[in-house]
Amino acid sequence: MAIIVLICAIACVCLYVIFSMMIVHQLSRRGVKINFLWLRLFIIKYIHQYKKITLEETGKVGPLYYPCIVSINLALVFALVYFIL
Repeated sequence: MAIIVLICAIACVCLYVIFSMMIVHQLSRRGVKINFLWLRLFIIKYIHQYKKITLEETGKVGPLYYPCIVSINLALVFALVYFIL
Protein backbone atom coordinates (compact mmCIF):
# COMPACT_ATOMS: atom_id res chain seq x y z
CA MET A 1 0.00 0.00 0.00
CA ALA A 2 2.82 2.40 0.86
CA ILE A 3 4.50 1.83 -2.49
CA ILE A 4 1.31 2.78 -4.35
CA VAL A 5 1.03 5.99 -2.35
CA LEU A 6 4.68 6.80 -3.05
CA ILE A 7 4.20 6.21 -6.79
CA CYS A 8 1.16 8.51 -6.75
CA ALA A 9 3.20 11.20 -4.98
CA ILE A 10 6.00 10.94 -7.52
CA ALA A 11 3.51 11.04 -10.40
CA CYS A 12 1.93 14.19 -8.96
CA VAL A 13 5.33 15.85 -8.63
CA CYS A 14 6.10 14.99 -12.25
CA LEU A 15 2.79 16.51 -13.33
CA TYR A 16 3.58 19.63 -11.30
CA VAL A 17 6.92 20.01 -13.05
CA ILE A 18 5.30 19.55 -16.47
CA PHE A 19 2.54 22.08 -15.77
CA SER A 20 5.05 24.53 -14.28
CA MET A 21 7.23 24.36 -17.38
CA MET A 22 4.18 24.88 -19.57
CA ILE A 23 3.26 27.95 -17.51
CA VAL A 24 6.81 29.32 -17.82
CA HIS A 25 6.65 28.77 -21.57
CA GLN A 26 3.33 30.62 -21.80
CA LEU A 27 4.72 33.51 -19.78
CA SER A 28 7.82 33.79 -21.93
CA ARG A 29 5.60 33.85 -25.05
CA ARG A 30 3.72 36.76 -23.49
CA GLY A 31 6.92 38.73 -23.00
CA VAL A 32 7.57 38.07 -19.30
CA LYS A 33 11.28 37.81 -18.57
CA ILE A 34 12.02 34.43 -16.98
CA ASN A 35 15.04 33.99 -14.73
CA PHE A 36 16.06 30.40 -15.50
CA LEU A 37 18.94 30.48 -13.04
CA TRP A 38 16.57 31.01 -10.09
CA LEU A 39 13.57 29.21 -11.57
CA ARG A 40 13.11 26.90 -8.59
CA LEU A 41 12.77 29.85 -6.24
CA PHE A 42 10.54 31.94 -8.50
CA ILE A 43 8.19 29.25 -9.82
CA ILE A 44 5.43 30.13 -7.33
CA LYS A 45 5.72 33.77 -8.42
CA TYR A 46 5.46 32.74 -12.06
CA ILE A 47 2.39 30.58 -11.39
CA HIS A 48 0.59 33.47 -9.72
CA GLN A 49 1.76 35.82 -12.46
CA TYR A 50 0.26 33.42 -15.04
CA LYS A 51 -3.04 33.49 -13.17
CA LYS A 52 -3.04 37.28 -13.08
CA ILE A 53 -2.12 37.72 -16.75
CA THR A 54 -4.66 35.21 -18.05
CA LEU A 55 -7.35 36.66 -15.81
CA GLU A 56 -6.68 40.12 -17.25
CA GLU A 57 -6.59 38.84 -20.84
CA THR A 58 -9.64 36.59 -20.92
CA GLY A 59 -11.54 37.23 -17.71
CA LYS A 60 -10.88 33.62 -16.65
CA VAL A 61 -7.94 31.87 -15.07
CA GLY A 62 -5.74 30.06 -17.60
CA PRO A 63 -6.22 26.33 -18.14
CA LEU A 64 -2.81 25.39 -16.68
CA TYR A 65 -3.24 27.08 -13.30
CA TYR A 66 -5.59 24.71 -11.49
CA PRO A 67 -3.98 21.43 -12.63
CA CYS A 68 -0.63 22.80 -11.45
CA ILE A 69 -1.96 23.78 -8.03
CA VAL A 70 -3.94 20.55 -7.60
CA SER A 71 -1.01 18.34 -8.59
CA ILE A 72 1.41 19.84 -6.05
CA ASN A 73 -1.20 19.72 -3.30
CA LEU A 74 -1.97 16.08 -4.08
CA ALA A 75 1.75 15.32 -4.02
CA LEU A 76 1.97 16.82 -0.53
CA VAL A 77 -1.03 14.81 0.65
CA PHE A 78 0.36 11.57 -0.78
CA ALA A 79 3.76 12.28 0.79
CA LEU A 80 2.16 12.83 4.20
CA VAL A 81 0.14 9.61 3.86
CA TYR A 82 3.31 7.76 2.85
CA PHE A 83 5.20 9.00 5.92
CA ILE A 84 2.28 8.10 8.17
CA LEU A 85 2.20 4.57 6.75
